[in-house]
Amino acid sequence: MIALTRECSPFLNQCELTHLNRIPINIGKANQQHRQYERALEQMGFTVRRLPETPHLPDGVFVEDTAVVLPDIAVITRPGADSRREETETMADVLKEYRQLHFIEAPGTLDGGDILTLGKKVYIGHTERSNFEGILQFRDIVSHFGYEVTSVPVTGCLHLKSGVSALGEGRLLMNPDWIHPDYFEGFSLEYVPADEPYGANVICYKNVALCASGFAQTQSLLQQLGFDVITTDQSELAKAEAGLTCCSVIIED
Repeated sequence: MIALTRECSPFLNQCELTHLNRIPINIGKANQQHRQYERALEQMGFTVRRLPETPHLPDGVFVEDTAVVLPDIAVITRPGADSRREETETMADVLKEYRQLHFIEAPGTLDGGDILTLGKKVYIGHTERSNFEGILQFRDIVSHFGYEVTSVPVTGCLHLKSGVSALGEGRLLMNPDWIHPDYFEGFSLEYVPADEPYGANVICYKNVALCASGFAQTQSLLQQLGFDVITTDQSELAKAEAGLTCCSVIIED
């Protein structure tokens, strides 16, 4: 398992924001937290590979939005924010080593953070960053490989995966205030506490769950579900509207 990551830009304070007010980000501390995140991924069993640096692109560290990797192919997205379109170039250069590439084209927009893959079912958040044209293009690409795509309205958060994550074995961790549970009929749903709305974004691999520190109740819930929980401080990157999944693209090699 490979996790693609990228160094934080020195211009991270100029990142795109949708639902949060701008608060100054300590770039040095953000870099430290990102390295801690990479070490946590390695502890989980991933091999971390850093993408080429793009210091002039403020949101470059949030690599998840630039690509979706499936067992069969990879789809290079077209991010919804104009300032982020260039981020896909270096991602495509690296991903072509692992997968056949397909591309979302104008006028479609699609952020990888809006895409949750659960076996052959793919759920795509309809958000300010991912429009219907992008969703339709993605559906047309992956349908040839046997995937079923469902569009899910998202309210109150940036991306679909801000409010729902896969825990494995047909189980999901969800914030029902942001994502309506009815779209995930047939899955076992676990809800984050109301006072930890951002706790739903986690990374699970086998019996290990990576959770942002500060969500003690969510960590306890994951432990009760049988996970060994690793925590990492993401407080600076969270000011840029980031979740844990935002900062890596996972490849099952």
